[in-house]
Formats: sequence, structure tokens, C-alpha cells
Amino acid sequence: MSLENQELRKAGLKVTLPRVKIYQILEQASEGDHFSAEDIYKLLMEMGEDVGLATVYRVLTQFEGAGLVSRHHFEGGHSVFELARDEHHDHMVCVKSGVVKEFNDPRLNELLTEIAETMGFEITDRTIYLYGEYKGTDK
Repeated sequence: MSLENQELRKAGLKVTLPRVKIYQILEQASEGDHFSAEDIYKLLMEMGEDVGLATVYRVLTQFEGAGLVSRHHFEGGHSVFELARDEHHDHMVCVKSGVVKEFNDPRLNELLTEIAETMGFEITDRTIYLYGEYKGTDK
């Protein structure tokens, strides 16, 4: 049994071709890649897969509910997905192009933990999105 099938079954989802194909796209993404439902739909079309956009949205929502993917909501209603991972990371979003870059800075993590402790909190989860203009050349 393939890894995709195992992950889907472990999450309590029936193994279907659209689910396997969408999981494979997310799994093969480079570190830091984030896909919108439309991005995934376009990739499926390029692969010659007959999967509708509504199905892509439905599968991604099912994956999110099962804890397989993380959905990030960016300003302007822009939502992207990535496979859920154990390690924490934050995001920078370009307000012009929509490019999303991940980062994980141990100094920031330590500082946030210290701030939380001084206020009597233990951080259990957090979400940090920084917005700006991406000056890099890669997409």
C-alpha cells in the first residue's frame, strides 16, 4: 500500500483517485510551497486528471478536518494549503505578488516564549504572518 493510501486511511478517509492525486501534489511540494485550491486544480488539469474545482475544494476541506493539511488565510481572502507538519514555522506574504515564504527563527521563538511567560502564559499555538513586498527573483 502506498504512503498516500496509508495516510488517507489513517485519517479515516476512503482512498479515492482525487484524494490520492491531491495528496501527492501536496506531498511533492518543495519545502515552503503553498498551494491554493486553484493552483492544485491547474496542476491536475496539466496532469490530464479530470477532477473538478469543486472536488478540489471539498477534498482540501476534508484533509483539513482530518488534520492532514494546514490552511492559511491571508489578507484579501487568499487561502493556501500545505501538508500539516509537526515543526512550527511562520510566514511572510508579499502584498503585491502573493508570494509566501516560510521562516523559523529560534531567536523569535525564544523571545515569544519569554514574553508569554512574563505575562503568565504558556504558548500552545501561534500564527504569525508578516506582510510586505517581496524583492527576491524566485516565485
